[in-house]
Amino acid sequence: MKPLTIVMVAVALAMDAFSVCVSCGMTIIKPRYRHYFRLAFHFGLFQFMMPIIGYFIGMHLGSLIAGFDHWVAFGFLLVIGVKMIGESSTNKPWKGPARKDPSRGFTLIFLAVATSIDALAVGISIGVLAGPIILPSLIIGVVCGLFSIIGLAIGNRIGPLFGKWAETLGGIMLIGIGIKILAEHIW
Repeated sequence: MKPLTIVMVAVALAMDAFSVCVSCGMTIIKPRYRHYFRLAFHFGLFQFMMPIIGYFIGMHLGSLIAGFDHWVAFGFLLVIGVKMIGESSTNKPWKGPARKDPSRGFTLIFLAVATSIDALAVGISIGVLAGPIILPSLIIGVVCGLFSIIGLAIGNRIGPLFGKWAETLGGIMLIGIGIKILAEHIW
């Protein structure tokens, strides 16, 4: 692949992580450097690793995983989105967004996996074609990390505008991203 093509693929793959980070930025009260680091590092790392994993799968088993990868991403995003909506719908007075930090624990891992499933598919494609994988994976990971930082910053700026509804909107956004991933693969 040519460098410009790799960057364009990286930007396209980073859009899901960017959207999720906007959602996270709306739910984290005053993100600190550790929030930016954790999201950028994990999303970037998974976006870097998944094409490499996909590459080896593509070399050997490409057609086996392609049939259900989008369902896995949809499932992760649906569960996390519904959980966020459920947590936001309590009748308690609004004291600020997140009751649970989405940049920690299993939530972070689920989000990182769900947003990097497409990168796995790209790796499978490269593996089937037997093209080089390390440079594209590195570019994909770095671009995703940068987009994650930008998304978190944007989400934090617009989150206070939505007040009590920020977490609900974040959950709806995650479910919407899952539906988008599913729709792209089904239709």
